[in-house]
Amino acid sequence: MYSKATRNIVLSALFIALGIIIPIFFHAIGMGSVFLPMHIPVILAGFFLDPLYSLFVGALTPILSSLMTGMPPLIPTLPIMVFELSTYSLLVSVIYKKLKQNVFTSLLVSMLAGRVVAGLIVWFLITFFSMNMPSPLVFIYTSIINGLPGIIIQLILIPTIVILVERRLKHE
Repeated sequence: MYSKATRNIVLSALFIALGIIIPIFFHAIGMGSVFLPMHIPVILAGFFLDPLYSLFVGALTPILSSLMTGMPPLIPTLPIMVFELSTYSLLVSVIYKKLKQNVFTSLLVSMLAGRVVAGLIVWFLITFFSMNMPSPLVFIYTSIINGLPGIIIQLILIPTIVILVERRLKHE
């Protein structure tokens, strides 16, 4: 069989590729910021990868997507998404795989923490780079409200996929 490192590398590449390809379709119909399509493969990576690999998937996916497709825009969205998605993926992996919490707890805690980190990055950009942006709390609030359809999809789809894949793997 394959080594754990090989498995992590192959799955990391798969999740990064999905995180680049899926948003292209959503942005083509103008629904990228509503359905948050990059979030799904990045968060899923946390459930199936070790923490360090999850962190890299969370960081590299928006960077590579920005370089290859122009989405997300370099300034100010890219740095926010790098830290937000890295937080999602890393925390899911730590909470689910290391702390052995359930799918829903892992998902909810990481989603909350990721948005807090996004707010901190907005604060950092405003404070140190004089970016013309809404306050961090307004940013977090509007990102939740605007992304509510995507958040609902994540809360339904991600646990379903994780549970189905794990059941399938147990029967092999």
